[in-house]
Amino acid sequence: MLVFIGLGLHGEGISLQGLREAQRADVLYAELYTSLVPSFNLKKLEREIGKPIQVVGREAVEQRPDEILETAKIRKVAFLVPGDPMVATTHVDLRLRAAKAGIETKVVHAASIASAAAGLVGLQSYKFGRTATVPFPDNPSQVPYETLVENRKRGLHTLLLLDIRAKEGRAMLASEAIEIMLGLEEKLRKNAFTPDTLAVVVARAGSDDAVVKADRVGKLRGLDFGPPPHVLIVPGKLHFVEAEALRVFAGAPEAVAK
Repeated sequence: MLVFIGLGLHGEGISLQGLREAQRADVLYAELYTSLVPSFNLKKLEREIGKPIQVVGREAVEQRPDEILETAKIRKVAFLVPGDPMVATTHVDLRLRAAKAGIETKVVHAASIASAAAGLVGLQSYKFGRTATVPFPDNPSQVPYETLVENRKRGLHTLLLLDIRAKEGRAMLASEAIEIMLGLEEKLRKNAFTPDTLAVVVARAGSDDAVVKADRVGKLRGLDFGPPPHVLIVPGKLHFVEAEALRVFAGAPEAVAK
């Protein structure tokens, strides 16, 4: 059996159900490359579970998952992942591989940035369009900008995730993402992300020191929002309740919220 267990958004984000499932497992794996989990302490979690956890990298999960799957055929395996288990496509792929191999699977959900960011800002989750990731400049892509353009045409909000390179210990900051998106605006000129565009930075969602700040891009540009993980939200057409929430929860100037 293979049980996917979400670690949530911070070091204490695993649910009671997730903790109990981990304690009942024979073998535990964890991947920590798809997202950052602030204040996550592997040794502390191992003590709470009472068993060792083997951390695996991208290759072991996406290209050579044989060890995980073969073990799950004969033992109960817990696979711990940042956020909510089935948000990342790579976890869906691993679950599909398990199912095709005749391995029973189970999912223990936890908080995800996909829902937490919307909730912190006060935007209605069902009004979000497609999500995109802003990659580092050495791997350029127009996809996040094109995604934003399409969402804005439909009046939808856009969640922009920021690139992470776990092996290098790098996580993109909101200030970097803003510069990249402004560069794409200068190149593609669809008026989707300009200094006058309303945007929201969410830093360390779910943590006690979370930061939520809404303003014009020109005002957010260059600000220090502290350690990652960060995400960007570009609101679409606002309901009056959403506009008020941006002012109250995210500190947007009244004129901007209107």
